[in-house]
Amino acid sequence: MKPLHRTLARFAPLVALFPSLALAHPGHPGHDFTWDFNTGFAHPWSGADHLLAMIAVGIWAVQLGGRSRWLIPAAFIAMMSIGAVLGRAGGAIPGIEQGIAASVFALGLLVATARRVPLWVGMTLTGFFALFHGYAHGVEIPSTAAGFSYGIGFVCATASLHAIGLGLGTLAGKTSRRITAVAGCAIAAAGLLLLAT
Repeated sequence: MKPLHRTLARFAPLVALFPSLALAHPGHPGHDFTWDFNTGFAHPWSGADHLLAMIAVGIWAVQLGGRSRWLIPAAFIAMMSIGAVLGRAGGAIPGIEQGIAASVFALGLLVATARRVPLWVGMTLTGFFALFHGYAHGVEIPSTAAGFSYGIGFVCATASLHAIGLGLGTLAGKTSRRITAVAGCAIAAAGLLLLAT
C-alpha cells in the first residue's frame, strides 16, 4: 500500500473547491437567513467542513465496531448540542474555525488508517471536535423562539449525516476496505486545505 502522504497528495486537487463551501455558516456576508427547522436541517449539508466531519464520524464508528456504532455518533451529537448552547449563551471557545478544520483532518486520518482506540477515547475525541461544530452553529442562532427550531433541525441533519457515514462504512466493509482508506485520505486532505485557508 502507498504511503499515506502520497495518497493524500493525489486527492488534494479534488478538494480545491471546498473553501468556498466550508464557510457556509449563516451570519457571513450575503446570507439572507430564516431561522427555522428547515434551514437548520439544510445548514450542515451546505458546508463541506461539517458534512465531511459528520460522515467521517459514522464511517469511523463502523470501523471501531460494536457499541461504537451508536455511542460515537451519540457522543458527537450530545457534545455538539452542548457547544451550540454555549455559543448561543455567549460563551467563548477560541479557535473555532481552526478546531473545525482540525476535526476534518483528524477524523479523515482516523478513517484512512482505520485507527482502533478504546471506546471512551473515541467518544472523548469525537465529543471534543463536536464542541467546535456545535459552537459554530450556536453562536449564529439569534435569541428567538425560531432559534430552537433551527437547533433541532441541525441536530437531526447531523444524525442523518452520521447515518450516511454508518451506511457507507458498512457497505465499504463488505466490499473493499481500500474504499474507506481512500475516502479518509480525501477527507484528511480537505482538512489540511481548510487549515491552510
